[in-house]
Amino acid sequence: MRKLLTTLIGAVALTVSALAVSAPADAGTIAATPKIGVSWTNVCAATPAAGYASCNAKRVTGGTTAYMAAKAASQGKSVAPLASTSSPSGFGPTDLRSAYGLTSASASNGSGETVAIVDAYNDPNAASDLAAYRSYYGLSACTVASGCFKQVSQTGSTTSLPSGNTGWAEEISLDLDMVSAACPNCNILLVEAKSASYVNLGTAVNEAVKLGAKYVSNSYGGSESSSETSYDTSYYKHAGVAITVSSGDSGYGVEYPAASQYVTAVGGTSLVKATSTTRGWTESVWSTSSTEGAGSGCSSYETKPTWQTDTGCTKRTVADVSAVADPATGVSVYDTYGVSGWYTFGGTSVASPFIAAVYALAGTPSTSSYPASFPYAHTSSLNDVTTGSTSTCSPAYLCTAETGYDGPTGLGTPSGTTAFAG
Repeated sequence: MRKLLTTLIGAVALTVSALAVSAPADAGTIAATPKIGVSWTNVCAATPAAGYASCNAKRVTGGTTAYMAAKAASQGKSVAPLASTSSPSGFGPTDLRSAYGLTSASASNGSGETVAIVDAYNDPNAASDLAAYRSYYGLSACTVASGCFKQVSQTGSTTSLPSGNTGWAEEISLDLDMVSAACPNCNILLVEAKSASYVNLGTAVNEAVKLGAKYVSNSYGGSESSSETSYDTSYYKHAGVAITVSSGDSGYGVEYPAASQYVTAVGGTSLVKATSTTRGWTESVWSTSSTEGAGSGCSSYETKPTWQTDTGCTKRTVADVSAVADPATGVSVYDTYGVSGWYTFGGTSVASPFIAAVYALAGTPSTSSYPASFPYAHTSSLNDVTTGSTSTCSPAYLCTAETGYDGPTGLGTPSGTTAFAG
C-alpha cells in the first residue's frame, strides 16, 4: 500500500509539473506560484473588421492563477483549481500597489483628478459593479450621486446610451476596477462609443477630453492602416492629456491606436510574488504562444516621436511602458452583465487603465506636453523587465526583453509615480 501511495503521489507531481507555466526564474519565488492549467477566453472578437477595433481583455475560465497559488501557500493549504465566481481569484488593489510602489501615492494622491475610460457599447451594470468591487476591497464609494462616477455616450449624453454588449461590458468592468485599484481617490468618467469603429471610439476620446479628463485609457486596437495618421490628428493628439493605449494581445506585431505617436503604448508582463527581492515581486514578458502575448514592434506608418531613441526602428516603436497582463497572473474584476460575479482578467487591457491611473497619481500634465514622453525622462524610476520574449525577430529587442528599452515592455513598469510626471 505504501509503495502504491508513493507511486500515485509521484504521478500527481508529474502531472502538475507538466501543466505548470514557467514562472520567472527567481530563487525566492513562492513555491506555489507556477500557474497550473490556466485557461481563458477573449471577451471581444479576436479579429476586428477593417476600420474597427477589438478590446484586449481575456477572462480566465479555469485553472489555478498565481494569486490563488500564492494565497494557498501563505495559508499552508493545498492549491485548488478555480471552482466558483463567489470570491476573487486574481490580484487586488493591495497587491498591485505593492508590486508597483504605489501604496503611499494611492492613499494620498488623485483627489480632483478625472480618469476617463473609452470603450464601445453600453454596460448597464457599470455603476453597480463598480460599487461592488470598491466595497469588497474597502475603497471609498464612487457613485453617480456623489459626482465621482459619470457614464456618458460619445456625445456626452447621460440618458441616451449605446446598445448593450456583454463582451465590451466585461472590458468596461475591468477598466473601471483597474482605475479604482491604482487611484481610489480619482473621479472616473466612462465614455461609451456607439460602436467599435475607430471613428466612434475616437469621437469618444474627444468627448472625454472635452469633459475635462486629463487621463484617457483605451483598451482596444486593430490592424494598422494608411489612414491611421489622419485618425491621430482627429482623435488622439491632445497636448496636456495622458492618453494610454493597450499594445495588443497577439504577440509580436503592431496595433493601432497603440502605434500613434501621441499616445503612451502600454505593453504587458507576467507578475509573480517573490521573496528574495527587495521589491517582493518579479516580472517577465507576457507571452503564451507565438500568437498571444504583449504586442510590440515597429510601426509601418507612424513617425517616430522625438523622445524615442532606439535605433532598430526608424518609425514609431511599440511599447513605451508596461504592467501586468498575463491572465495566469491576472487581476480580480467584478462583472454581472452577461456573467455573474468575480473573475480573473488578463490582456493588455489590464495595463492601459492601470497606467492611466498612475499618470493621475503623478499629477496634472503640463499644458503643452505629450505625457508619452515623461517615462523617457525618468528611466531610472521604472522597473526594468529583462527576461522573456514573444517571438524571434530582428532586431531582437523588438520582441525580446533586454536591459533598458525593449518592445514588449517598453522602458519597464511603474516603480512609484516619478516616471509619469512632467
